[in-house]
Amino acid sequence: MSEYDLLVRAGRAVLPDGERGADVAVKDGQIVAVEAPGSDLGERAAAVVELGSDEVLLPGIVDSHVHVNDPGRTEWEGFESATKAAAAGGVTTIVDMPLNSIPPTVDVAALEVKRKTADGQTWVDVGFWGGAVPGNVADLRPLHESGVFGFKCFLLHSGVDEFPALSPAEVEAAMREIAAFDGLLIVHAEDPDEIDHAANAGGRAYSEFLASRPRQAENLAIQHLIEQSRVTGCRIHILHVSSSDALPLIRQAEADGVRISAETCPHYLTFTSEEIPEGATQYKCCPPIRESSNRDLLWEGLRDGTIDIVVSDHSPSTADLKHFDTGDFGTAWGGISSLQLGLSAVWTEARQRGFTLTDVVRWMSRGPADQTGLTHKGRIAVGADADFAVFAPDSQQVIRAERLHHKNPITPYAGRTLTGTVRSTWLRGIRIDVAGPPRGRQLTRGE
Repeated sequence: MSEYDLLVRAGRAVLPDGERGADVAVKDGQIVAVEAPGSDLGERAAAVVELGSDEVLLPGIVDSHVHVNDPGRTEWEGFESATKAAAAGGVTTIVDMPLNSIPPTVDVAALEVKRKTADGQTWVDVGFWGGAVPGNVADLRPLHESGVFGFKCFLLHSGVDEFPALSPAEVEAAMREIAAFDGLLIVHAEDPDEIDHAANAGGRAYSEFLASRPRQAENLAIQHLIEQSRVTGCRIHILHVSSSDALPLIRQAEADGVRISAETCPHYLTFTSEEIPEGATQYKCCPPIRESSNRDLLWEGLRDGTIDIVVSDHSPSTADLKHFDTGDFGTAWGGISSLQLGLSAVWTEARQRGFTLTDVVRWMSRGPADQTGLTHKGRIAVGADADFAVFAPDSQQVIRAERLHHKNPITPYAGRTLTGTVRSTWLRGIRIDVAGPPRGRQLTRGE
């Protein structure tokens, strides 16, 4: 019998200490050896895969912000389509958000419904967030003990009535309970009063929609959350940061010892409000895509470490909910589909700004893995799962929405040229075949 199941020979690989050549040996789904190129590991392996000279071995992407919408809104997306899209984009682990599915994941019974729905339908590994909504403080600890990775809440209407927002007092009550078991609260941070007093969101002009979700709503919400975290000691994570004005607040809070982290998304790093055409509701998301100067400052937030991770916030819907017939930003569903495209989108922009693939892996693989406690994911190191993305960083692709695995072919990336192509994706040492049987597992916190 062979000592190893697989050996991957990579002239370029992104390892925890940077990019270099590596021979990576796999046994029983785990990485068991990482040695310099030219090792004799191949002589002891049942199979040897040698990457092309234009390919780089990356740890699989970990996307901790995905709306699968299953069960209940499977016409929007589902575990099968979402995880196939993930695999095609180099993503080997996703963590599913608690809302847009029916029932939302706000108690253990709903979590079990979600798990049964996902069973046998996942081509990549899947974990679950719980939800914090009015009246479910008593459900938070049981959800935590059942293995959710943390709890999401909204400070304003979530977009779906079955997942209500928390008032400031309810946020504090949830924080105190979550702090008692050292859990994590992840927050859609926009202040409802600021938005209520902002301009009307209706119409075809993106500038009017942008004015309806002002930066100050995000900034004020984050400031309040920081103060509540100081008082309660609760760990908090700020979702999809779009306002660069909030970065000094986050940076100072972290320096003061507040246990805070933050993410942003590929669409905030790629698009600018100035380029969005009238009626192009495929660009609508909340918080909104902002100005080019704001985008540049978000990149600087990644450079200095204020923003920890980059995740998709994949939030799809059916075409009718985007209201392409009217192009009305006020009534269209707010969400961007990008699960399959995140790695290429981020790399396209990052390389132009002097970043490396090592940076991208820190933001999109190891960072999200560490944030969720999945320390056996997101890295090419002995003891980690053998989850890989084989990436051709110089290859270009023109995005055709109808060729994506997303259930609904709607994305603002359609027609855009992205640099970097995923050639193959590997889960625990076996190449993922989206035409073959699903091999994804369900993950729980603390595994």
